[in-house]
Amino acid sequence: MAGALVLTGAPAHARLVQADLARVAVAPPPGARVPLDLAATDARTGQAVTLGTVTAGRPVLLLPVDYTCSNVCDPMVSMSADALAATDLAPDAYALVLVGIDPRDDAAAARRMLAETLGGRTAAVQPQALIVTDAALGRLTSSLGYTAVYDAGTDSFAHPAAAVLLAGDGRVARVLSPLALTGRDLRLALTEAGEGRVGGLADRLALLCYGYDAARGLYTPLIQRILTVAGIATVLAIGGLVFGLTRLARRRTA
Repeated sequence: MAGALVLTGAPAHARLVQADLARVAVAPPPGARVPLDLAATDARTGQAVTLGTVTAGRPVLLLPVDYTCSNVCDPMVSMSADALAATDLAPDAYALVLVGIDPRDDAAAARRMLAETLGGRTAAVQPQALIVTDAALGRLTSSLGYTAVYDAGTDSFAHPAAAVLLAGDGRVARVLSPLALTGRDLRLALTEAGEGRVGGLADRLALLCYGYDAARGLYTPLIQRILTVAGIATVLAIGGLVFGLTRLARRRTA
């Protein structure tokens, strides 16, 4: 899920060796939390912001992207926006935040990516593209356990194709595959990250019988598992009842 690699340019000229590619990953440490005081520039307005002011206490779908990568970053952004729109949640219930991982990309590159990948869909999901300094990017990637590797041979980055779901206080809730998101999965994930403030009662009840498959980055029904456990419990209960009645009968006979 998080190990899909992205190389812009012609792969045939890539000079990264297997040891370099093995470093490309996103593996948040236990209790990972992003720095909400992280300084950034809003690519749309040019204003100085912080990650905390952008997220405003909402659950966040965070996409670290290369604003000039058209191989997988463009589909990542487009498919994430489609999945968010399919949740039928109000845009102010969550935040879609893009952070540039190439320090050479400027606000114009970020705006161009959004225009080319989303077009008129920006109003539906209201994405916010951030430009950060090298130091700020280092803080963010370190908190996420996120590693991208620069390939001088193609002047591009090998990086994970991953979306990070954050709770409103900056805690890392999930690492998701943006290329395999569905509206239903994302709605449940946002409901979970929002701790009951996002979604409705039906979504919270659905979480009781859905489980998160970390290997695929999806929520999957646990009905079969629940039925299996319930079946075992029923057999044990019947066995216990038979055993108890048998002992009671023997005592009466004695």
